[in-house]
Amino acid sequence: MTENNGSLHAIIVMGVSGSGKSSIGEKIAAGLGLPFVEGDALHPASNVEKMSKGIPLTDEDRMPWLDRIGETMKASLAKGEGIIVSCSALKRIYRDRLRAAAGGNLYFVYLEGSKELLTDRMAHRKGHFMPTSLLESQLQTLEVPTGEPGVVTVDIKDTINDIAAKALKALAALGITG
Repeated sequence: MTENNGSLHAIIVMGVSGSGKSSIGEKIAAGLGLPFVEGDALHPASNVEKMSKGIPLTDEDRMPWLDRIGETMKASLAKGEGIIVSCSALKRIYRDRLRAAAGGNLYFVYLEGSKELLTDRMAHRKGHFMPTSLLESQLQTLEVPTGEPGVVTVDIKDTINDIAAKALKALAALGITG
């Protein structure tokens, strides 16, 4: 991992569907004064169509999406700008692919929560293409990033503001501040 150099960071806010990646990512971005990119917006249309139909994505489906996220981060860092991106980043191989794209200057905020809480959140959100039925496949795919470099874990049982505050505090402990 490259050294912390001021505000030049790529940060992935990760977790399964319903964990609050977008909401928390926006708050972290605001707290650090960095732009936020909604990772779901970078999915190929074929991925969105599959998920909308309740069909889990495969590794093959996810790789072009991960590459688009990687290219977005790399371009931002090349311009001397930090960036916050939401991305499930469920497997270690996905996270390592993203780390390579960012030249190692990548941190993760892992949003962790119980299956019950995640199910409840997904059931109450409006206008999202991801059905609650896909949560189980995401939980089965998830490789928790415990022990990986540059990862902070935040429990999602609090309010959005409290979760974001805890994430920002954990990032500050790594030297990442706005």
